[in-house]
Amino acid sequence: MNRQTKSHGLTQAATPVGTHEGYMPGFGNDFETEALPGALPQGMNSPQKCNYGLYGEQLSGTAFTAHPPERTWTYRIRPSVKHSARYTKIDLPHWKSAPNVDPDVISLGQYRWDPVPHSDEHLTWLTGMRTMTTAGDVNTQVGMASHIYLVTASMEDAYFYSADSELLVVPQEGRLRFCTELGIIDLEPKEIAILPRGLVYRVEVLEGPCRGFVCENYGQKFELPARGPIGANGLANPRDFKAPVAAFEDRETPSTLTIKWCGQFHETEIPQSPLDVVAWHGNYAPCKYDLRTYSPVGAILFDHPDPSIFTVLTAPSGVPGTANIDFVLFRERWMVAEDTFRPPWYHKNIMSELMGNIYGQYDAKPQGFVPGGMSLHNMMLPHGPDRDAFEKASNANLGPDKLDNTMSFMFETRFPQHLTRFAATEAPLQDDYIDCWDSLEKKFDGTPGRK
Repeated sequence: MNRQTKSHGLTQAATPVGTHEGYMPGFGNDFETEALPGALPQGMNSPQKCNYGLYGEQLSGTAFTAHPPERTWTYRIRPSVKHSARYTKIDLPHWKSAPNVDPDVISLGQYRWDPVPHSDEHLTWLTGMRTMTTAGDVNTQVGMASHIYLVTASMEDAYFYSADSELLVVPQEGRLRFCTELGIIDLEPKEIAILPRGLVYRVEVLEGPCRGFVCENYGQKFELPARGPIGANGLANPRDFKAPVAAFEDRETPSTLTIKWCGQFHETEIPQSPLDVVAWHGNYAPCKYDLRTYSPVGAILFDHPDPSIFTVLTAPSGVPGTANIDFVLFRERWMVAEDTFRPPWYHKNIMSELMGNIYGQYDAKPQGFVPGGMSLHNMMLPHGPDRDAFEKASNANLGPDKLDNTMSFMFETRFPQHLTRFAATEAPLQDDYIDCWDSLEKKFDGTPGRK
């Protein structure tokens, strides 16, 4: 069996044969991994006695009768009830949940923000979360929230899980380590991570300060979109998602566990680390994905396909073809369409679109939308290229053109996104963003054939 190594307080199995170092490939796979030889039962889930004196426990991510069911069996030093004591309600004032409609904040409009600046504050994953928008209702498990995180310090003997949501993490600056019940995920810009509902973890700073974006999904889990006529290849391929190998802590030290439940935060004190899963198997697990492996497709003759062609992940709703959330990526790609206006066209959309810039320049807004910045175009509000982008694209030489050094994304939802008070009054809102369309000119003069 694989030798054991020590890594940041976790005992972690050496790299399994045939996998990326420290990770197992595949999206939604049924994985199995153990950090000690023979810790994982074979042929059954719940033996009368587990090896090493471990406790068998199931973590369910869906209802038992869902199809397909998502669950993971864990074999741990203590059952989770030993990591759960009496709870005290605490306040994390900058982390908001839907419904959060502030009567003094106007969410109807086109908005754009400069990057939320770093500060000298001691900010952990919990205290550094800043909610920008909320949508839907966390209590009925529909909708989402979007956040900016500012992290300068590691969580020390402190752990967290959300009973409300899974979190999609999009780093923009700095490097983080997520020490989870099921293993370790290291994350840096140009990568994303998915942290499932109910998963316990601690967040450490590997290189700071750290800033990034979070989509908090209250509804059905993210999945890969149906490719339709695209077929079996392209977009985000399952093999490029990586789940961590088993790792565990066996530390007797006073710790805190914070739980987000129905939009409120509660804390409990426990005498040990809850990251004590020695082995696990199942299809409900955290994962990471390198956005540089996303293979975009597009028009190769004329016209501009809908931006849905760039969907990385989708969280379905009860309405076929209409997502609770889409995560859409705009990365480097070739533009070759003939006689075509190549940037995103002007449009008014049933979906609400929150965009973030990871690096580089976005083609529809060459000025003002900077790395670390965000924009919001709410449902049924018109938007599109500014004058400079329109004029450049309308008069460009339409030879093959490489759109380079660019990576932006979109959290898109069928719900209206309501601004938080932080987004409206504290975050660096660009008050003049709406003016970017003022200089668009009337070109119509009634002359037949004029372009």
